[in-house]
Amino acid sequence: MKVSRFSQLKRGFLKKCPNCGNSPIFLNYIKTISKCKKCGLNFSNYKSDDGPAYCTIFLVGHLLIPLILIVEKNFSPSVTYQMIFWPILTILMSLWLLPKVKGAFIAAQIFLNDKKS
Repeated sequence: MKVSRFSQLKRGFLKKCPNCGNSPIFLNYIKTISKCKKCGLNFSNYKSDDGPAYCTIFLVGHLLIPLILIVEKNFSPSVTYQMIFWPILTILMSLWLLPKVKGAFIAAQIFLNDKKS
């Protein structure tokens, strides 16, 4: 059964096997398992390197900068608030988003590799 590209990306983003959608793809926080327990897809063939980190920084920056500017313009919070709240929110968003983006990167590599075959 052929899975749509969107479904593969969604499964990857949800940190599930892009092929079957049943098994988790991560052993730890961002360490991928070697092979899917359900469908047998070999994840060691797909490398994501720095791509997910770059995209995570890009997304978090583009989500937070407008929010920071809107809050600054409309509410003028204290500098202490800004020096505590925004860095914490940035770190939490980055930590939450990184494994999801890595899963989507692996899914994209899988469907791009299938397209070549």
